[in-house]
Amino acid sequence: MFKNYYPYEYAKDVFKIDYKRLYDNGIRGIIFDIDNTLVHHGEKVTQNVIHLFSKIKDLGFKTVLLSNNDKDRVSGFAANIDTPYVCDAEKPASHGYIKAINILGTTKKETVVIGDQMFVDIIGANRCGIPSILVHYISVPGEKWIGFKRYIEKGMLLMYKLDKRYCNRLDSEKKNSAKKRKLFCEISPLTYAISEEKNIFVRHVKNLFSDVTFSTTMSKRKFPYLVSSCTSHLIKKGKGIDPVTQHNKARNIIIACQNINGIVIRPGETFSFWNRVGKTTAAKGYKEGRVLILGKLTTGLGGGLCNLANTIHRTVLQSPLTVTEFNMHSDALAPDENGIRVPMSAGTSVNYNYEDYRFRNDTNDDIQLLAWCDNENLYCEIRSKKPFPNRYEISEEDHHFSCENGIYYRNSRIYKDTYDKKTNKLIEHQLVLDNHSEVLFDYSLIPTELIK
Repeated sequence: MFKNYYPYEYAKDVFKIDYKRLYDNGIRGIIFDIDNTLVHHGEKVTQNVIHLFSKIKDLGFKTVLLSNNDKDRVSGFAANIDTPYVCDAEKPASHGYIKAINILGTTKKETVVIGDQMFVDIIGANRCGIPSILVHYISVPGEKWIGFKRYIEKGMLLMYKLDKRYCNRLDSEKKNSAKKRKLFCEISPLTYAISEEKNIFVRHVKNLFSDVTFSTTMSKRKFPYLVSSCTSHLIKKGKGIDPVTQHNKARNIIIACQNINGIVIRPGETFSFWNRVGKTTAAKGYKEGRVLILGKLTTGLGGGLCNLANTIHRTVLQSPLTVTEFNMHSDALAPDENGIRVPMSAGTSVNYNYEDYRFRNDTNDDIQLLAWCDNENLYCEIRSKKPFPNRYEISEEDHHFSCENGIYYRNSRIYKDTYDKKTNKLIEHQLVLDNHSEVLFDYSLIPTELIK
């Protein structure tokens, strides 16, 4: 649905936002876009912006700039208002938003994103679960060409204003009342199907005007150097797990792997899960497997491919590749096997084609992704033609469960650690996920010692 692009609030410009109200509602950190949000594209800091940031800081806010522009542009702008920044952010990819929150030292609920583009700033914030405010883009007198996406956004903004459920969600009372009402997609299976088709259409439009180059080259020859690898079980067993859907899931993953195994991602190219797998249909051999719809486990054609996407994601996180799209449903779908916690063992959501999993090769060398199965396990490898100087690991901190209004959640902070191979020195400790996922398995299987 278009709701994925809807902000929590809309304002004419950054100067008309009631920042005191934001502070009273618990917001403590603000992530600002720059171009066409604070100033017209390419302009220097104005006195109005300087005064605004002074006012905001006096209220008690922390601020950070998040921009897709390069360091020269962003650093100079940030210096004039004395605020930290994240440049080359690659919005709407999530990693820039996560880095910005890490700089602020706030939680997602305590933070708001302010930007001028639904397709960039707002959808990126929504994917990360951060509240957002859309402001009207800054234009100059006589400016006629605004780009095709702007016209689409105008129509979506009109729909947003007409749907009062999504307006003014930063106000606590309206937010609570909105939660009580059913979304359009929740009314019936038919409305859910309509919503899916809307999402697919929007994604097709976005892909049409995107400048992303997708990887398409396949190679049967395995690259010589192993960068990272992950293994996951195809068939889960245990209380409440349907063996039929598990075996169907295994079949679905085997079919999908045929279009992925051996794909070469050249420098600058992007791997797209759905670009490689395509639409899952019965004609291709896909079966009914387990899927997550509106927070509930059910069955659907091609179900179980989230497991494949997640195993790929875990492998990618342990490599120099850059994740550009990641959608999370819950990493608490099943209890930890044998009581052993594997960070990011689940949670990557893929739905054709509006929820994709993507990563880009920002190295100077070709990279190969392998994905294959045997009778029990799914295997993924990232390989290269030349060795890389660093190694990468996933680490997890503060893993525990919490109970909120009778619902249990898994909580943790997951990091990507970069080490120098020669010295074994930690180079970077990067937050990749501030995890707060609903437990969707039997609460009796939660270890009591981990409940806080």
